[in-house]
Amino acid sequence: MAPQEVKIGIIGAGANTRLKHIPGLQAIDGVEIVGLCNRSPESSQKVADQFGIKKTYDHWQHVIDDPATDAIVVGTWPYMHCRCTLAALKAGKHILTEARMAANATEARRMLHAAQRHPLLTAQIVPVVSGAEKTAQRMIADGELGDILAVEYHADSGAFLDRESPLHWRQNFDLNGMNIRWLGTTYEVILRCVGHATRVLAAGQTFVKSRLNADGQMATVRVPEHLDVIADMECGAQLHIQQSDISALMDGGGTYFFGSEATLRLNGDQLHGGRRGDTQLKPIKIPDNEKLTWRVEEEFINAIRGLEPVRYTPFDVGVKYMEFTEAVTRSIATGHAVHLPLTLND
Repeated sequence: MAPQEVKIGIIGAGANTRLKHIPGLQAIDGVEIVGLCNRSPESSQKVADQFGIKKTYDHWQHVIDDPATDAIVVGTWPYMHCRCTLAALKAGKHILTEARMAANATEARRMLHAAQRHPLLTAQIVPVVSGAEKTAQRMIADGELGDILAVEYHADSGAFLDRESPLHWRQNFDLNGMNIRWLGTTYEVILRCVGHATRVLAAGQTFVKSRLNADGQMATVRVPEHLDVIADMECGAQLHIQQSDISALMDGGGTYFFGSEATLRLNGDQLHGGRRGDTQLKPIKIPDNEKLTWRVEEEFINAIRGLEPVRYTPFDVGVKYMEFTEAVTRSIATGHAVHLPLTLND
């Protein structure tokens, strides 16, 4: 029996869309990308020619309005995610949106509520996929670490401060919203391993106050270049996240889970561990049945076809990481701790 046909429209063809989503979708039997809309007609046509896509649109709304599309993939910057998602769900289209879920927690909740009103439509966020995460989750859940006392995450740029580079979209609050580097997706992995935070205190520094934007104008940089977050976790642990664009030559990044009996270090597809009495962390072999690989596009299509649920990442998880992200932004602005879940005026 032939698989159910799924026809895709794409809004925004950024790097991840070109590298992962378009090839991944085109490799699935019965899936067709019928058209796309990028930031300009020229860039739309360039991507269409690259991947043999027949149709381009001159406005993102036209992708959704096209009766030929069953599902929409949004690869824009975060400031468009909510608008495109609400329009797609209203039009009866399945939706896969790039991470970061939205510009802020209010938008994320609106997206979740819209998805809940359309339970027959698939709504998914592109996740971070850590190949060793499932093994870490199992070890923590089975009590192999004892009580989880602290979680530490460190990410660095590996470079010295660059004062001359133009404004990147991740530094542009108008495009990226309250998202700070990989903060939301970092918390997403931690959330799946040890649960959620209840209280957040954060400090951030921006060392270059303005940079040239794409129009050649000086624009204010509102996204921190160095960030420290301390959070209380519901499980009783203390969480510390540090993300930095200026921590040159720093060594030893990743997520550390410190337990009363053992320590784990999760870093992408690598997992290291050590127990009480050990002098250093050692590699942990990931069982074949626990290795997570990139299958975002396959999961999205399978969910549309009713073959499996969305596990990585449903909208309710996205709301939790967007609330954490907004709590960090609020704490930086006020100097005060912020409690979770957030109180919002939806």
